[in-house]
Amino acid sequence: MLTDSSAFSGFSCDDVPAAKEFYGNVLGLKVTEENGMLTPHLGDDRPTLVYPKGDRHVPASFTIINFPVADVEAAVDELTTRGVIIQKYEGSPMSTDDKRVFRKGGPPIAWFKDPAGNVLSVIEPS
Repeated sequence: MLTDSSAFSGFSCDDVPAAKEFYGNVLGLKVTEENGMLTPHLGDDRPTLVYPKGDRHVPASFTIINFPVADVEAAVDELTTRGVIIQKYEGSPMSTDDKRVFRKGGPPIAWFKDPAGNVLSVIEPS
């Protein structure tokens, strides 16, 4: 039934203009806007819907988008110069190093949040 569907994912935010600035200008993604909602176009132009929930928004506590990169440290440096705060996790199985990169199993990964508090990552595939 859904095998030929053009499925897409979506998540909420509490401030559409802030999300548009972040995804479009800070991350450099193509972003379109229609009916008060945003569509950041990922990778090979895969759409993802960002819809407003205002004061009912609850940030996702899990990673909603992973951005594969060739060099996670270079991506962390670039994001930091653009004002993005890379998350530091201490004292947990997901503890990060001084560069705020997790390297203790699996590919190197660093997490950051969008203006609505949703978790994103840059990940260096093996």
